[in-house]
Amino acid sequence: MDILFLALGFICMIIGILGSFLPVLPGISISWIGLLFLYFTNAVPANYWILGITLLITVIISLLDYVIPAKGTKKFGGSSYGIWGTNIGLIVGILAPIPFGFIIVPFLGAFLGELLYDSKNHKRALKAATGSLLGFLASSFVTFLVCVMYLGLFLVIVWQYKSEFF
Repeated sequence: MDILFLALGFICMIIGILGSFLPVLPGISISWIGLLFLYFTNAVPANYWILGITLLITVIISLLDYVIPAKGTKKFGGSSYGIWGTNIGLIVGILAPIPFGFIIVPFLGAFLGELLYDSKNHKRALKAATGSLLGFLASSFVTFLVCVMYLGLFLVIVWQYKSEFF
């Protein structure tokens, strides 16, 4: 049973890393579940500090995934219309069956939101939409880094208790 939990945990880690770039998959949450599977084994004693701290990090990063693109829009001169366009675009982009919709639709949402705010200033709308795109890329990069850190923690713990597993 320990090997099954170990394998499921490792699979979750890999899916979590892939999910850091695909918003359809909640990457960091899946990576945390991989850590949880590791602690379900009899080989690794429960460490509630590690699980609690990593859960807190997971919740914070998950919330920031929605905040950072909107902040990017605002930082590049976007209005509340552009921020709303970005947020609506994130949701629609995840659900839309178009390739790279999770990148394209928030960009278009911010652009259209800014055009609703000021239809004459296309340059400002494009700048705000670029901020939305950069915010999305930044949040994806942070999520990717945390998922890789969770994988590293997973591997360190497995290595520490390798005699119990194998």
